Amino acid sequence: MIGNPIKVGIIGVHPDKGWATTAHIPALKGLSDFRLTAISHNNLDIATAAAGKFGVPYAMGTAEELVASPDVDLVVIAVKVTRHKELVTKAIAAGKAVFSEWPLGMNLADAVAMRDFARSKGVATTIGLQTRAAPPFAYARDLIRDGYLGEVLSATQIGSGIVWGEAMSSSFAYTLDRAAGAAMLNVPFAHSIDALLYALDSCFEAVTGTLMTRRQTIRLEETGVELPMTVPDQVMVSGQLANGVAVAAHFRGGLSRGTNFHVEINGTKGDLIITSPVGYVGFGGFKVMGASGRGQLEELDIPANYRAERFCEGPQQILAIAYERLASDFLQRTQLRPTFDDAVTLHRLIDTIEHSEGSSCRI
Repeated sequence: MIGNPIKVGIIGVHPDKGWATTAHIPALKGLSDFRLTAISHNNLDIATAAAGKFGVPYAMGTAEELVASPDVDLVVIAVKVTRHKELVTKAIAAGKAVFSEWPLGMNLADAVAMRDFARSKGVATTIGLQTRAAPPFAYARDLIRDGYLGEVLSATQIGSGIVWGEAMSSSFAYTLDRAAGAAMLNVPFAHSIDALLYALDSCFEAVTGTLMTRRQTIRLEETGVELPMTVPDQVMVSGQLANGVAVAAHFRGGLSRGTNFHVEINGTKGDLIITSPVGYVGFGGFKVMGASGRGQLEELDIPANYRAERFCEGPQQILAIAYERLASDFLQRTQLRPTFDDAVTLHRLIDTIEHSEGSSCRI
């Protein structure tokens, strides 16, 4: 039984670094519907230091301890994707609601297995596709629904991977292993295309993907060592959505000196443009431009109810909005959060792109 506040335990917390520390904890600390009760790390000393820093009652040295705790309703898994299946499975087996960061698994088969196991146990799931909560995309979704563009005809997306360019931190070196499921296609591209599809309220019916590795090596910033670039640094996707909209997207490794993130949605009665100086949707810095009817293109102010203004723009704000949706689902029986079903849908799209080999494939 999940009560209010929802008691949260996070697997994978370091006091000074990591996604849990950067985004999850600040978001949770600002929301009255949640209470962060436990954190774990495979080094108990690190977990203890983090618990002390963030004022968390329980520090644990194993995930098993955390998922078994009666003081945890929701298990948040914020570690590398290579450990997701193991940890998600343990949390589900313990009967706990689960919030797993995206990607859910290293591949489609892993994602399906976790989704099906959660269904069999009747466990509530959430997938970290929090870019759906990013204010510009949530606002665009409502504008489109309310007829601002008329009938949507097409959408174009350009993005940058930030990583997978000329150089990268050694902490990201594992993303060069295609089997790890955390390359540019799987993370920044997947998050960004999911946000666009959410705004368009549809999914691909048929898609063509072209994956290329143009840089042959990448330099580790700390050591200067050159490693082979073994994953695509160019991702180009085009296709038709179930609602007939034509979509084209291109992601490039690294950062551009020109446009780093640009979405243009064109309709029979208007146009919307979403831009950011950062490479993809997860880091904020957005500007929304629009024109409807005979109006001229102008900057649109995103209404305050989309922005969670008590949080600074960026990952903390986006995650806070995502957690608010989760709380509404758990406590008010709404259906606002993305679940493992949505994770499987996105994994299936990525899998289809990887195997399309430049030919149109049905989803």
